[in-house]
Amino acid sequence: MKQKKVLKKVVRGLPKNLQHINVHAAGIDIGSRSHFVAVPEGIDEMPVREFSSFTEDLEHMAAWLMSCGVTTVAMESTGIYWIPAFEILERHGIEVKLVNARHVKNVPGRKSDILDCQWLQQLHTYGLLRGAFRPDAQVCTLRAYVRHRAMMVRSAASYIQRMQKALSQMNLQLHNVVADITGLTGMRIIKAILSGERKPEVLAAMRDRRCKNSVATIARSLQGSYRPEHLFSLQQAVEFYEFHQEKISACDLRILEHLKSFDSQNDKPPKNVEEALQLMSGVDLTSIDGIDTNTALKILAEIGTDMSRWKSAKHFASWLGLSPGTKVSGGKVLSSATKPVANKAAAALRIAAFALLNSKSALGAYLRRQKARLGAPKAITATAHKLARLVYMMLKQGTAYVDAGQEYYEKRYRGRVVQNLKRRAQELGFKLVAIQEAMTPA
Repeated sequence: MKQKKVLKKVVRGLPKNLQHINVHAAGIDIGSRSHFVAVPEGIDEMPVREFSSFTEDLEHMAAWLMSCGVTTVAMESTGIYWIPAFEILERHGIEVKLVNARHVKNVPGRKSDILDCQWLQQLHTYGLLRGAFRPDAQVCTLRAYVRHRAMMVRSAASYIQRMQKALSQMNLQLHNVVADITGLTGMRIIKAILSGERKPEVLAAMRDRRCKNSVATIARSLQGSYRPEHLFSLQQAVEFYEFHQEKISACDLRILEHLKSFDSQNDKPPKNVEEALQLMSGVDLTSIDGIDTNTALKILAEIGTDMSRWKSAKHFASWLGLSPGTKVSGGKVLSSATKPVANKAAAALRIAAFALLNSKSALGAYLRRQKARLGAPKAITATAHKLARLVYMMLKQGTAYVDAGQEYYEKRYRGRVVQNLKRRAQELGFKLVAIQEAMTPA
């Protein structure tokens, strides 16, 4: 009698990397008017709820999540609408992961707010989402001040352009004889014009003694038609510019006061922003060629001083978007372009790298070498990458930066070239000999 084989049903579980890592996870689809929140199935009769963006409703949302036992939440970084919800949830002790909308695209098919929040909750349950970098509250406050100051500077720059436009419409070629119309010479002449002075010789005599152009040259540039409508535009542009300068000065004072709070136990409070940044970070980032006080302030306001958020200098440079891309298919490199990121710290490092073009330092020599080999845009990115690694190591280890100089860099570069030529000659069966050695008689 034949025995029947009994086939046991094998129940296979999920792979280890797809286990429920965050069991008590929720997902929030952020909107300008309302937020859709999804919790795991079975916890509540209504696992998906809609809450208005008013503060009272956000408090109710946090209370509901806590009653459901939710300990971690994932939300998209939609504009600035996520900030109130993020702060309220964080205040209630809930871990909030701010994720990039590009990384959590929904599966092909229907698109709705309910499906989006459920998709976020599902991905977060399996631990497939990574939170965006957000510094601590003290650094976030500093970052808000610094970003506001940058916005004020951009606004002030727009009124400088309007001043120059009004002058050009009156054919007053002040910008051709003065390097900066908002400098001492430029503002003296503009204020005198608005006060009613029209004689070019009198206006030109107000030049600062350090001005390169002579009185006669400046007087020739101030012969124009003083039309009332253009004078009115010039006056308003000057008033708006001076107003913005006052607000920028007030913002600088607020930044300095906040920087003092990073080291409140110090007996001698810092007198200026440069000293405050050194006390905050423990190092002098301005010792790096190309990085001034303003650039160091922008960098520290964006990244803070805790470098433990990144595993290494390579991870830090990759987060900044300064590392080469790895788009490879079939063993062939399709593209090595850096990924597009809107990172203000990376932008500050690129500006610092561009300032090294005429520098006699080792970094300046490196930039010029890379520019000759790769072109200006890639050379600036490569130099910014090197600056980022230096900033990381200084903040991580608390070490100082010492410039080796242009000659040291050129000497090392020449040594590497000669070593490669010797190795290549040896592979081809030749020996590379220096000219002086070859000309020495036997």
